[in-house]
Amino acid sequence: MASDDYIGEVLGGASVAREQGAAALRDRVRRGLPYRSFDAVRTRLQLSVPEAAAILHMPPRTLARRRQARRLDPLESDRLYRLARVAAYAFTALGSEPKGAAWLRRPNRALGGEAPLALLDTDAGARQVEALLGRLEHGIPG
Repeated sequence: MASDDYIGEVLGGASVAREQGAAALRDRVRRGLPYRSFDAVRTRLQLSVPEAAAILHMPPRTLARRRQARRLDPLESDRLYRLARVAAYAFTALGSEPKGAAWLRRPNRALGGEAPLALLDTDAGARQVEALLGRLEHGIPG
């Protein structure tokens, strides 16, 4: 599993959590992540704005309001943290960001033929993807 520091890096680095660690990141999510975290995750995963917004259950008008306010609300921040957590895990388990991003986009038989990204809109789906990454990380075929 990826460290909280690496997840913070995926969310946008030191500007997101000036203090490193799980407690600082948790507090930042509770206050609402900056909109630039959305852009940072989206860029690292090579997602379009509509793709990322769909995973986070954010209608276009809400996304536009968040961009203008420059902050996500706590619920959206929690969903973005989940996406960043799974992405960071894929990056570390598969050895690089490009490999992890590509794996997240490809349909996977172990996930019923769905791409891992398609499952990240729920916590249950994210847990499925994380379990599969854990198996891959330990050399167990998925």
